[in-house]
Formats: sequence, C-alpha cells, structure tokens
Amino acid sequence: MRNFSRIVPALQVFDSHQRWYIVDTAQVIGLIVGVVVVLAIAAVAVLLSRKRKVAADRTKAADLREKAEADEFSAREREAKAARAEADARQAELEAERLRREARGGQEEAESVRAGAQEQLRKADEVDPDFVAGERDDAGAQQTQERESAAGSGEEPRRQTDAGRGHAAGAPSDPGNLSGPRTGEDRPRNL
Repeated sequence: MRNFSRIVPALQVFDSHQRWYIVDTAQVIGLIVGVVVVLAIAAVAVLLSRKRKVAADRTKAADLREKAEADEFSAREREAKAARAEADARQAELEAERLRREARGGQEEAESVRAGAQEQLRKADEVDPDFVAGERDDAGAQQTQERESAAGSGEEPRRQTDAGRGHAAGAPSDPGNLSGPRTGEDRPRNL
C-alpha cells in the first residue's frame, strides 16, 4: 500500500499559540466526509419531519372538513325544524282564526234564535188572556242583566224563572198550566 500522505501534501495548521501542526490529508478528507454525512443526516431528518407534518396537516384538514360537514348538516336540520315549527305556528293561527269565526257565527246564530224566541214569547203574551203586561218586562230586564254578568264572569246564565214565564212567584211549575194558578173566575169557559 502506498502512503497517501506522499501523494497529497500535508497541510499546515496554525493554532492560537503560534504553533504549527501538520495535518495529514487523509484526516482532512475524513473530516469533510464526516461533515457531509452529518449534513445529509440532518437533511433527511428535516425532510422526514416535514413529511410527518404534511401528513398530520392533511389528517387535521380532513377532520376539520368532516366536522364542518357535520355542523352544516346539523345547521340544515335545525333550519328545517325551525321551518316546521313556523309552519305549525301558522297552521295553529289559521285554526284559531277559523274557531273564532265559528264561535262568532254560533254566537250570532244564538242571538238570532234568542231574538226569535223573544218574539214568539211576545206574540204568545199578546194572545194569552191571563198575561199581565208588567211581569214579562221585569223578568226580561233581569234575564238580560244575568246574561251580561254571566258573560263577564264566564258563568252560565241561569234559566228563566217562573216570574219570567208569567207564573206567580210561588206557583208549582206544571207543564199543562202555563199561566199559573187559576181561580174559579179566571178559568176559561168552554162553550
């Protein structure tokens, strides 16, 4: 083997104490190769670290996309629920308005029936020979007051009293006897 130092001249290195050292060429080459290997290892470590970071960023981005899609689906679902609730509320409002109209119509119908009944009572009073004119007016005023007070308090109005039908106050209610107790002179004469 040949001595490598004869081919490549030795380097002279000056240190801080003003001394010269002779460094063999093989030592210089070994030192350069060592530095290159260390730099290569550092470069590989940096590249692997970047690849890991890129892979981690891709995974994180995929997770964020999945979460965003789930949140968007949840938001659409909530919007649909809100739209259904709003439609239900509109339907309930329409149903309430329909019921109000029916109630108004029923109330108007009841008032017209009541007016017809009052008219029939008035005609019956005109035809009845035993009817006393002041009793019906007093009873009618009392019934009107009772209806108004019951409507204000939510109570059901009381039924028509005997006095309102033309009966005497203490007379028993007999369906066949519509004009109250009769005396001998009040009875109708059959001819």
